[in-house]
Amino acid sequence: MELGLDGKVVLVTGSWRGTGAGIARAVAAEGAVVIVHGNEPGQPDATVAEIEAAGGRALGAVGDIRSDTGTEQLRESVRAAVGNVDVVVNNYGLADGTTWDASTTSSWHVSYDTNVVSAVRVTQAFLPDMREAGWGRIVFVSTVGATRPGDRLPEYYAAKGALPSVTMSLAKHLSGTGITVNCVSPGIIATPEMIERFTQQAQRRGIATDWSSVEKMILETAMANPSGRVVFPDEVGGFVAFVVSEPAWHLNGAHLRFDGGASDAVT
Repeated sequence: MELGLDGKVVLVTGSWRGTGAGIARAVAAEGAVVIVHGNEPGQPDATVAEIEAAGGRALGAVGDIRSDTGTEQLRESVRAAVGNVDVVVNNYGLADGTTWDASTTSSWHVSYDTNVVSAVRVTQAFLPDMREAGWGRIVFVSTVGATRPGDRLPEYYAAKGALPSVTMSLAKHLSGTGITVNCVSPGIIATPEMIERFTQQAQRRGIATDWSSVEKMILETAMANPSGRVVFPDEVGGFVAFVVSEPAWHLNGAHLRFDGGASDAVT
């Protein structure tokens, strides 16, 4: 299927590592010009080099989107490099939090600012580009915990749980503009950090550390799903690439759970 992304400028926040890097690689493979974002100088370099080595087009851009000043820095950096942006994937977020007993007013505010307000800042910074073009795509990356929150990290799950609501509200606001807004909620993802964490757990339990054995342990002890597999960052990226594609023009205001069925929910 031709996704119509060739030459489109796609900004993926937090794409210097993990899931964001997987999304960046996937959209670059579809011909997009990818803006690899980092909060600090040097962070985007490795992902940019990886994409270019594979024949893709990528540029690094820096700005700490947890502040208005940092977001403006990012906007100016992107404008100087490529001009307008066609697609914003709000991937950046941190699974930080405490417990119900240990949480404070401050910890709730920090999590909400990191996982919600940062995405809103970036969206507002680049939305005028899409309005001017009469075409655009915005994606908010949430988590399976938006539907199935755990008893720990309540600040994080509450913040991520707000993103589907933000998505629908913005989709309605942008009615008739040619801009779609969707929310993608993956389940557990086999990022390098996650693989290392569960490999260490397997070692402590005396379980073999090949991926097949570690994946089986994850599904049995951490997050089962009917698909019987754990997704990798580039596979999440492939799904996001479709969501922001031209063929997906009628997909709008949706909360899309890409979790193998782990959320175990009808709506």
